Formats: sequence, structure tokens, C-alpha cells
Amino acid sequence: MSRLAVLLLCVSSIRTEPTEEYRNMTAAANGRFMYFAFGSNLLKERLQLANPSAVFCSTGRLKNYALNFGLWEKHAQSTWHGGVATIESHPGAEVWGVIWTLSNEHLNSLDNQEGVSRGMYSPLEVSVETDNGPMLCRTYQMNNFHACPPSPQYKQVVCLGAEQNGLPAEYLKRLEAIQTNNYSGPTILDQIKPVMKQ
Repeated sequence: MSRLAVLLLCVSSIRTEPTEEYRNMTAAANGRFMYFAFGSNLLKERLQLANPSAVFCSTGRLKNYALNFGLWEKHAQSTWHGGVATIESHPGAEVWGVIWTLSNEHLNSLDNQEGVSRGMYSPLEVSVETDNGPMLCRTYQMNNFHACPPSPQYKQVVCLGAEQNGLPAEYLKRLEAIQTNNYSGPTILDQIKPVMKQ
């Protein structure tokens, strides 16, 4: 499905305000699924490293969840050299993010990126509020969570993604205030930078 067709799918929901169920059936019929990103995958260039079919659909907020950073094992090695994002159930809180549509053929690559087969994250189906009504999306929650600050590079990617997609300024300020572990070596950001310059 072309990028234009996906954009038209999103735009058409503005005019007709179809139900959440209808939107998901339409996406499924076109061989695509909706994914709610809240961490490094907020940044298009990061997500498209392994999932080139990802197309922006909408920004949205997930109610009654909070954003946190950590590792799935106390002393786990992370390619980001620090904690990574997850969501935790938290009444009254909210997490802002981006809804991407991806081709069904990239479901496995997205699961692999999130370490599902290794038990790092579990997929969840969540209802995300958007300006056009709720959308049912796939997202991921860390297993066996241990709090740990992110590396400056990971935080930078999250903030760049939030800015790139126009998340609320107040939410961006909250992201920018997150404390890091001051790591200064190589990370995945080194792979993303050349793509961002194209």
C-alpha cells in the first residue's frame, strides 16, 4: 500500500469519523497494522532502520499509563548502554506517542527489535486517544522491569522523535528533563545519524 493511500486512510477518518473498530478493520484489510511508539521509535529514521514500511498516521496519548526507563534484567546489556522506555499502568497518568501503520510483513521485525522472543518485551493491544477518536494499536511493555536511567544518546533519539512529530511542548519538556547515565561511547544513534542527513 502506498504512502499516499495510508495518508488518505488517516485523512478520511477526519471527515467521516469512523469507529475505532472500522479503522482497524480497514488497516487490516490493507495488510497493515497500527503501532503506538513512545520510545526511540518515535523517531522515523530509527523505526525505519528495521521497519521501512512504517508510515506516520497520527499522534496520540495513552491514558492511565506512565513512561519509565529501565532494563528487563538487573544487569542486562543494552545496545543503548542504559535504560530504555517502557510503559507502566498508572491511573491518571498519560503517555504521548506516535501511531505508525506498518505492513504486516514487518510485524516479526518489530517484535524482534523489541526482543519479544527473548522475553524482553510483551506486545499489548491498547486504545490510544487521537484528535480523530480512539485507535486500537499494538505496543510493547517491558517484562521484569528494573529502573535504570537512559543514555544521553537514547534520550536524544526520544526527544528528536517527539519534536519531529509535534508532540505537545509540555510533554517534550518532561522528556528533556529526564536524567541520563552520562554514557559517552558508541550507540545505535551512530547508525541513525547518517540516515537523518539524507
